Amino acid sequence: MRTWGPLTAVCLGTFMLLLDVTIAVVALPDMARGLHASLSDLQWVMDGYALALAALLLGLGAAADALGRRRVHVAGVVLFAVASLLCGLATGPGMLVAARGLQGVGAAAMFATTLPLLGSVYRGRQRSMALGVWGAVSGAAAAVGPVLGGLLTDGPGWRWIFWVNLPVSVVAIWLTLRVVPESRGAAGRRVDRAGTAAFAAFAAALTYGAVRAGSHGWTERGTSAAFVLAVVALGAFVVVECRVADPLLDPRLFLRPAFSGVMLGALAFNAAAFGVMSYTSLWLQTLLGMSPVRGGLVFVWLSLASFVVAAAGGRLLHGVPARLTIGGGLLLIAAGQFCMAFLDAGSTASALVPGLLLVGVGTGLVSPGIAGAALSAVPAERAGMAGGAVNTFRQLGYALGIAVFGTVLTSRMEGTLPHDAAHGLAGGAAGALRGVFGEHALRAAFASGLNAAAATAGAVAAVAGVLVLVLVRAGGDGRGTGATPSAAPVPKGEEAAPAASYRR
Repeated sequence: MRTWGPLTAVCLGTFMLLLDVTIAVVALPDMARGLHASLSDLQWVMDGYALALAALLLGLGAAADALGRRRVHVAGVVLFAVASLLCGLATGPGMLVAARGLQGVGAAAMFATTLPLLGSVYRGRQRSMALGVWGAVSGAAAAVGPVLGGLLTDGPGWRWIFWVNLPVSVVAIWLTLRVVPESRGAAGRRVDRAGTAAFAAFAAALTYGAVRAGSHGWTERGTSAAFVLAVVALGAFVVVECRVADPLLDPRLFLRPAFSGVMLGALAFNAAAFGVMSYTSLWLQTLLGMSPVRGGLVFVWLSLASFVVAAAGGRLLHGVPARLTIGGGLLLIAAGQFCMAFLDAGSTASALVPGLLLVGVGTGLVSPGIAGAALSAVPAERAGMAGGAVNTFRQLGYALGIAVFGTVLTSRMEGTLPHDAAHGLAGGAAGALRGVFGEHALRAAFASGLNAAAATAGAVAAVAGVLVLVLVRAGGDGRGTGATPSAAPVPKGEEAAPAASYRR
């Protein structure tokens, strides 16, 4: 128990929080029907969680250093469990979105303390083993999410994708309190509340503007106001971080080309690889009539390819410059998305397989090495900051990808369908529209929108891949694909050990 207990406790929390990033993907059509949710509601069901996780990850990591990491971790699990219960009890889309945001807050507290807790318990080879297991569990959560979500949605119902967290949370809390010792960061470190608030405002305003643009247009007053607020909040964040003694993220790090390239790659990676999945799931179930289980199994091609490449790459690609694995992986993700941008009214799920395999191979190349590349691009004393930043940018990229690609999807569909019909179809309301527009027209419209979203995702990945190859080389990159998946600073004086990074 002394060896495996802390690792088991931490991995339980990690598995839950990463599972909930993707488990809801295949349940979206059932949620839309059960709660009469619109497309923007469904976008916020996914974005509310990822956005809260991204916005608060750095701030809660710093707070945990001062308040106690075990204390903050347990509080996060408790909040996550309560929010999961509320998600399952939701009577409308507003309540579900709010509960998902609360889940994200709890997940940020858990994720920010995961690696520091492991770093305080394990040393040397034990630490390498522990982080390796943690990385494998993280990858398993990404792979299992769509399939488990489909099984629960098809069986007891979509509410159980949240309620399944409750017994796991109870075990995680009990085990953490029993076997994980308390630890803190360096004495005297202050919590950057102003920086945390400014970054949260920036991320929320930017994502809100992108979602709102889908239903109101890019130049509409409310959309423009959201983007202006995002710019102001970002400026405030930069000013605050340049002046505080203990910044969450030192803006001067972005003067290093290698660091900027890795952060850009992290942002584009989660957006391009996973941002279209929600809309693909809607197409599979609402247009092709697949069950949640069958719809979830379609994404297994991506998960399996990612797992195999990541596992093999750790040995075969050791010593290869990280800019090649990250930049090349992003280019493969771009190729995969472009392959999936040729759907039509007669397309079936099999048309996605080549593209999903390419995206999976690209994911398997990018994910294990991106955190390690971030660490090698900064001074050693900034390692924890860089690790937290790369995970923050990944989750922010996922939230923005869902928002932007959803807007692209509906904009293209509005070329053939009225505004309300396009948003209703994208929201899963195909049944009510079939008698008005016909099956062929609806399939053609959704396929066209999905093609535009996939092509946009491919363009994002392609541009980011080229920039990573150029910028990381310009700043000097790390070697190898080993990563240190820091969600928050490892205790001072504790060197980080290589491990596989989480995939989503």
